[in-house]
Amino acid sequence: MCQSKIHEFLQGLPKCEHHVHLEGCLTPELTFQLASRNGITLPDDPAYASVDALKNRFERFTSLDDFLHYYFESMAVLRSEQDFADLAWAYFLQADADGVHHAEVFFDPQVHQERGISYETVVNGFSAGCKRAEQELGISTRLILCFLRHLPVASANELYDQFLASGHYEAGVIHGLGWSSSEVGPPKDMFRDIYASAAAKKIPLTAHAGEEGDASYISTALEVGAQRIDHGINLIQDPQLMQRVAKESILLSVCPVSNLKLQCVKSIAEVPIRKFLEAGVKFSINSDDPAYFGAYILGNYCAVQEAFNLSVLEWRIIAENSVQESWIPNERKAELLAKIEAHVKRFL
Repeated sequence: MCQSKIHEFLQGLPKCEHHVHLEGCLTPELTFQLASRNGITLPDDPAYASVDALKNRFERFTSLDDFLHYYFESMAVLRSEQDFADLAWAYFLQADADGVHHAEVFFDPQVHQERGISYETVVNGFSAGCKRAEQELGISTRLILCFLRHLPVASANELYDQFLASGHYEAGVIHGLGWSSSEVGPPKDMFRDIYASAAAKKIPLTAHAGEEGDASYISTALEVGAQRIDHGINLIQDPQLMQRVAKESILLSVCPVSNLKLQCVKSIAEVPIRKFLEAGVKFSINSDDPAYFGAYILGNYCAVQEAFNLSVLEWRIIAENSVQESWIPNERKAELLAKIEAHVKRFL
């Protein structure tokens, strides 16, 4: 719990999360539990000697790629639809406790397909978790399929064809597409053709950019069709681009604790929260991979408050922008905005 005088306000503030990877919610406890359930031997690595050893290893990531090594290794415990549903449910329970009312969650089918898990198993499991959250917790959800930048474009093309053939977008099972994984190294526009096709079908698109990569990664993502930028903290390197992002109401899904844990910044105070507020750049605050970084969404809100001492009215702007740029119908937006208004009035 943060030491802020407005912690109660932050805890109860209705939140939208736009940047959380369901695989990034695989806690060490759940990793060991699923390994036991599925008869899986964990890697021969001291980090996997115990739950505590794995937790301790997660405290000292040196880079994005160092984190991704453990992120992909741990996924080996996910085998059945029930495993994926249980993982999603674990996230939604914590999200509900943190005041999340709407969640747009990422998942990475390619890495599971590479180890023999079918596309249908992954989608059915995560979709079941989303439906349960809506029914039992009242959290509206959107499931976003991500393409992985460290894998060949051919792999993404195969997945995209599978996605189209499934009819999951038309059926409201998958609500958008994104890209993630290693930023610096692969071509900035490697999914240009996929995004052009998806844009023509009016499928919502987002992209990880401007986390480790410079602002040109953001401009390239927008050029190929992304309507939202995940991370985006290096936008401040390009004032002209920042003006465009503000003018076009392009949302940045910022993940402050993740930026700190992956050595993108030396302190939360370096994340350009106040600069974005002053420039009129819309952003939401998110948890990214909370099981690995030690902070779910409320922890990120608290970290930002401790670093920037924002006012209730500034938090209101962040919360309202998060709702307005969510991929949900206007009726749901109106419901959430009314809840934010009522909550803010209690603390003014």
